[in-house]
Amino acid sequence: MNICFFGSSLVSSYWNGAATYYRGMLKEIARLGHHITFYEPDAFERQAHRDIDDPPWARVVVYPATPDGWQRAVDEAVQSADLLIKASGVGVFDPELEEAIATISTDALRIYWDVDAPATLDAIAADPQHHLREAVPRYDVVLTYGGGDPVVRAYRAAGARDCVPIYNALDPATHHPAPPRAEFSSDLNLLANRLPDREARIERFFIDAAAQRPGQSFVLGGSGWHDKPMPANIRAVGHVGTADHNAFFCSARATLNVNRDSMAAYGFSPPTRVFEAAGAGACLITDQWQGIDLFLEPDREVLVAADGVAVAAHLDALSPERARAIGEQGRAHILAHHTYRQRAHQFNTLLEGMSPRIEAAE
Repeated sequence: MNICFFGSSLVSSYWNGAATYYRGMLKEIARLGHHITFYEPDAFERQAHRDIDDPPWARVVVYPATPDGWQRAVDEAVQSADLLIKASGVGVFDPELEEAIATISTDALRIYWDVDAPATLDAIAADPQHHLREAVPRYDVVLTYGGGDPVVRAYRAAGARDCVPIYNALDPATHHPAPPRAEFSSDLNLLANRLPDREARIERFFIDAAAQRPGQSFVLGGSGWHDKPMPANIRAVGHVGTADHNAFFCSARATLNVNRDSMAAYGFSPPTRVFEAAGAGACLITDQWQGIDLFLEPDREVLVAADGVAVAAHLDALSPERARAIGEQGRAHILAHHTYRQRAHQFNTLLEGMSPRIEAAE
């Protein structure tokens, strides 16, 4: 099957947290015999901050971030596509792309793949004129990388023919244990770009915890934090490329996950960082949200915190031996039940059910 996928970026994780998800999913979908063309805009300096070369399992088309650029990309894709996929959050001309792929004349199947469904659904609910109210019912199915039954019900209520979560997962070849590095060494680290709908939660769970434990060390990785007031025991190290993620997660006694506001509110939305950290064998502490136990067992494979006070208390009680045991047990669970290879088979089964007229790859 020829799959043409419009997303933020496959080759750069710069201001692009979905890169890990795209790479993991599409590599395994290609392994099943499908042909992938990934269309991404030349925007946000991502091409200047590439993490990987064009992969052998996908053709990457970088188009100008202009009205003519996206239109030419869609016109090209339609010529060969058996399946057109528009991911949310491309970053430029999203409404135009979503409407064009929904309405263009083609026999190809159409999927809207939402990598931040809670935020999208909140935006739709707040705007009676939102363009997706008209576009979503024209797609054959909506896929999400989280949200569980609350997101499925909300998308169906918004007119989706169907909505299927395909959760984040682990690519064991990419995220795995690695030697620690001094520049990332700490009692607790966090890898997260500074975003408006997550900053307050990072203040609550990470910055407040650091303020309560001035004798412990904290490392904050990610873009945008350079001018954020922080306690002296936090080192902000800036953007951390995917090639350094394993060392980052393996260099602290524990690593923290903090969900975005809407993802925490809907629940059932583990971000890529959960699987990356678990795959590296890190001891993971996560903010509290409904559905964690579908992915990792609290207190045995992951530690759960309601606020920064609880994060600090976990650190006080966390010996190196217990941290190591939690990391090893979490990694074993993820490897057994939550890999991108398993998610790709889920996707392939979905395609077979959607389109008897197109033979899905063996």
